[in-house]
Amino acid sequence: MSTIADLRLPAADTALAIAFERAPAATFELESSVSKTRPSLWADGVDRETADAAFAADPSVEAAELLVETDSRLLYDVTFSERSGTDRLWDDLLADGGSLLEARATDGWWQVTVRYRDRDALCDAYDQLVERGVNADLRRVTDVTDVDDHETRLTPEQQEALEAALEYGYFEIPRSISMEELAAELGISHQALSERFRRAYETLVDAELQPAGEESRLD
Repeated sequence: MSTIADLRLPAADTALAIAFERAPAATFELESSVSKTRPSLWADGVDRETADAAFAADPSVEAAELLVETDSRLLYDVTFSERSGTDRLWDDLLADGGSLLEARATDGWWQVTVRYRDRDALCDAYDQLVERGVNADLRRVTDVTDVDDHETRLTPEQQEALEAALEYGYFEIPRSISMEELAAELGISHQALSERFRRAYETLVDAELQPAGEESRLD
């Protein structure tokens, strides 16, 4: 059995607090480490000039290099400042083998979904965050039973995407493959893969893994 946790972390305690002050409508999403040494962030709801200025003004960001610009969003390769403690944040959050499933930041808050081997590992990671002074809000905890115990509700396409993500190291930190590269491996578009992930996460947490009418939280 493993455990999936949804946590809410304030940017003021982690990273990009000033960036949100400069670009309040922006949404940042952790995508991958294209350079294999730095995280990459998608920026939505903000133009390039505003995003550049927001990153430049934020003391938690040492450098932000634009990699991809589309009609709707921007992909940056980001180097966080050592004094921001962002690397340690991920070390604490993913302590003892945790796997990051999703990380999005909007309205000054990070929303992260992490898979742990069990509740003890989640408790250890949560305690480390609190000891560092991070005001972590544990929103939901779901215990994942073995797939052999029940029939999965994932579509074949969603299961294929998740299995490929695990195989190619998409859930590792830093990630071994970007979403664009993984989409190419599957022969689908980036948008299609992103939609498969979102629907698969929703199915796993809300439909298959969460008992009807119940929400599980730490004791």
